[in-house]
Amino acid sequence: MALQVFNYLTRRQEVFRPISEGFVGMYVCGPTVYGHAHIGHAKVYITFDIVHRYLEYLGYRVRYVQNITDVGHLTGDADEGEDKIAQQARKERVEPMEIAEFYTRSYFEDMDALNVLRPDISPRASGHVPEQIELAQLLIEKGYAYVSNGSVFFSVRSWPSYGKLSGRKIEELEEGARLAVNPDKRDPLDFAVWRAAKPGHIMRWKSPWGEGFPGWHAECSVMAMKYLGLPFDIHGGGLENIFPHNESEIAQSEAAYGKEFARYWILNNMVTVNGVKMGKSLGNFTTIKDVLTRHNAMTLRFFILSSHYRSTTDFTEEALSAAARGYERLVSTVRLTRDRLKRSEPGGSMDPAFADVINHHKDRFLAAMDDDFNTPQALAVLFDFSREVNSLLNSDRLVTRTTLEAVDDLYRTLGGAILGIIPDQLSTSTERGLETQLMELIIKLRAEARARKDWATADTIRAELARIGVVLEDRPEGTTWRIAQ
Repeated sequence: MALQVFNYLTRRQEVFRPISEGFVGMYVCGPTVYGHAHIGHAKVYITFDIVHRYLEYLGYRVRYVQNITDVGHLTGDADEGEDKIAQQARKERVEPMEIAEFYTRSYFEDMDALNVLRPDISPRASGHVPEQIELAQLLIEKGYAYVSNGSVFFSVRSWPSYGKLSGRKIEELEEGARLAVNPDKRDPLDFAVWRAAKPGHIMRWKSPWGEGFPGWHAECSVMAMKYLGLPFDIHGGGLENIFPHNESEIAQSEAAYGKEFARYWILNNMVTVNGVKMGKSLGNFTTIKDVLTRHNAMTLRFFILSSHYRSTTDFTEEALSAAARGYERLVSTVRLTRDRLKRSEPGGSMDPAFADVINHHKDRFLAAMDDDFNTPQALAVLFDFSREVNSLLNSDRLVTRTTLEAVDDLYRTLGGAILGIIPDQLSTSTERGLETQLMELIIKLRAEARARKDWATADTIRAELARIGVVLEDRPEGTTWRIAQ
């Protein structure tokens, strides 16, 4: 079965055929670095880490470009508000580029912890201002953009195919529904390719139209063009950015360069909290760093992979705890296999019956991944395989070193190289796994004390944990814990 992906551009699942044989160019919208990454970011970048890993497993040479947005992303997520980096810099009383540098480092720390492979190229928007000015000039020359009070706006009505990705038609877009009415625009639907800098705005560059800064959509267009050329194979990102960000990328790129932008649009769905999108603007986000004070990083990765990337992922502490237990069950079998392998005698032939078991589960796993990167089904296959492995190890059959090596190789390939959740080295208890289990036991014992109305014991448990730096938080959905900051 060939790899099939759901292409949001056509709204159907298609066989993946790269433009150049053996090579895949992939661009993914990166983070706007004005705060620590949260669980929503974890889902985006774990999703495309899986895409990256699986394409390489299939033998493709992948050039993965993921930008860093350090200028131009306004607080209104479109053409309104203040630059998010500048706003945070004012709050923290530092230079905007200090904010960008600090949170870029923080972002990569989190991605490294989650075993997300680094992109091949991580270009910054601020490092590609000349290219963004050139894009604006091209659009003006071709009649798709105009200058107004030092800003350059793309004329949406000049590009009839605007809306082909999101499915929105120009005539159906209501005035002011998404963008604030701006007197500098000829039409409220138009969007900024370049923005004039107001007095006091720190992040500004010289341009043919005066000092200003690039529009948010422009950066992705120019960096994708520069490092991948047009057209390229895959454009990835979060589904919430399909309009206006991704839609505007396509319009300005195809209008300026006269070529198709991207062939396959792979977009992941959002993380929710009680059914509401998680986001910094809504104040309901949980940072990755916060979660990693309470859970193993691989637990979080496992949790993300337990739902399909195109489905919403509802984040709760209970769901993470369940993921921790599931992940521990999986790696305990891997650990048992490796311990047995260390003690085994060299040599011995492969168990033919178990060779069939290995091949069967490998085929099922790859079929799941070929079906639009169906990681929940792939994980289910690994659990099925682990049941077979446990039966083998607990049986009276002679298990040769060759058989054990084949089992471990499958775990390393499917769970390690592809899913990134089974490390080459496993400790006797996975990182923070024992700590998490002990805390769950303590919280359970405290809950039992409270149920008995033994308030003294419950309060003592809380106080003693606080004394050693562990904070308990009683919430409607249950008690959680964190390390005090």
